[in-house]
Amino acid sequence: MFELLKKDSKARRGRLFTPHGTVETPVFMPVGTQGTVKAMTPALLKEVKTQMILGNTYHLYLRPGVEIISLFGGLHRFSGWEGPILTDSGGYQVFSLAKGRFKGRKAKVKVTDEGVEFQDHLAGDLHFFTPEKVIEIQEILGSDIIMPLDECVEYPVDKNYAREALERTLRWLDRSIKAKKREDQALFGIVQGAFFEDLRKEAVERTVDRDLPGYAIGGLSVGEPKEVLYEITSLVCELLPEEKPRYLMGVGKPEDIILAVEAGVDMFDCVVPTRNARTGTLYTSQGVVDIRHEKYKKDTTPLDPECDCYTCRNFSRAYLRHLFVSQEITAYVLNTIHNLHFYNTLMEKIRKAIEEGSFHELKNQILDKVSCKI
Repeated sequence: MFELLKKDSKARRGRLFTPHGTVETPVFMPVGTQGTVKAMTPALLKEVKTQMILGNTYHLYLRPGVEIISLFGGLHRFSGWEGPILTDSGGYQVFSLAKGRFKGRKAKVKVTDEGVEFQDHLAGDLHFFTPEKVIEIQEILGSDIIMPLDECVEYPVDKNYAREALERTLRWLDRSIKAKKREDQALFGIVQGAFFEDLRKEAVERTVDRDLPGYAIGGLSVGEPKEVLYEITSLVCELLPEEKPRYLMGVGKPEDIILAVEAGVDMFDCVVPTRNARTGTLYTSQGVVDIRHEKYKKDTTPLDPECDCYTCRNFSRAYLRHLFVSQEITAYVLNTIHNLHFYNTLMEKIRKAIEEGSFHELKNQILDKVSCKI
């Protein structure tokens, strides 16, 4: 399942083996919520060096529905993506609905030990997810790595409720393990415990007791300060077994990735590169470009002179700005190509630096530039 090849301090260079291919780690997984990475095709994903994508159980369950996907034998054939896929449980989406509204009324979400009742965001119908049902859906999807239903709490949260959610997550994990039938899928455990060090330590110990193929760090990137995100990530990585892959869920600005790799994380997913591409925020080797800005109106240079993606090889900043302000669909495609290429190239640089023992130098170079606006 996972081979640890090299370490540079706590940063790890590894290799993940799945039924649909080998993945070099650290790896970034673009988010393909509904069986597609927005503004991309499988061919374009391969061109920008994507190794693995993420799908969402909640969204695929609602649309098109598992009955449709089952006709194709799973998500790989249905979507045309032949590489590895990780599907999350949809638990985050269910619980985030509690903050939303449907037709002017607060969305309904009810958590019990049996599972969670929720009102979907499309039609307002009520649905009920149990740990067993979430595993059943993901087995139909046929993803390579699957996640159990867990309870993700918001920041800040009362410690008593954080304890209750942790206990419920562990009980749901045991039910998920028991429900799992397919041997060609890897079920990861999710470490919860909110923002309390003692709960996180306990969560790691009790989750690792289940001896699963890999472990995810959940419940972060929910509004907490950056220093809390980094502290909890470092704490959990210190305690997780070295021989298993570590997945930090939903975290993914370039600076966050660098610091999490430094702590020992192997796998990442986030909507940041694709969502920001669709709002005109583009990552370059020199800093962050807001392509909407007037100063790029007559800029004849490529978006990033150090980048060899299709967008940078063929188009100027002026043209990219023109497409974006004209609301042309092509803008979203070209911007997403570039941002995902930037992320995947970043991961390549990280892997090479760990192999060469120069990760610390790369980290400083990237942090000096990656968040500055140009």
